[in-house]
Amino acid sequence: MPPMQWDQRPEGREWTRDTLDALQDHDAMLAATVPADVATWCPGYAEAPIEDRRAFWAGLMSAVARYESTWNPQASGGGGRYIGVMQISPVSASYHQCEANTVSELKDGSENLECAAQMMAKAVARDGLVVGGGNRGIGRDWMPFRNAEKRAAMAAWTRAQPYCQG
Repeated sequence: MPPMQWDQRPEGREWTRDTLDALQDHDAMLAATVPADVATWCPGYAEAPIEDRRAFWAGLMSAVARYESTWNPQASGGGGRYIGVMQISPVSASYHQCEANTVSELKDGSENLECAAQMMAKAVARDGLVVGGGNRGIGRDWMPFRNAEKRAAMAAWTRAQPYCQG
């Protein structure tokens, strides 16, 4: 399994496997593309095999989840509006036609991450960017990307991973 920031969690391996499976469903919009700013996040991405590209997207999800929920599948933020590992609102989940779109479903870590993969695929396809200056690509839905310090820390972590070395 490729390294993720949630590896210390008991469900870490399951989340990694399920996230990679979910990302595979969106290869055409994620792993098969080369976003304009991807070198900032993963220098070897453009030449990487598709498995390493999927691992990058999963790794990035694990990095933002640290700031969103400290990898807590039961987390509830924004007065109860944002749920689970990736802090997704049921309204957003429904809008993006995620299978998991209720509070209880979004508190299942794997289901939450599957929904996040679907949301990410649409955002990256729309903008052709990972996050741009912080509010494009997946930065549209996840606020930690709008904070320069957090964005730099996440990019430093993903850049250091074996799947981003090329």
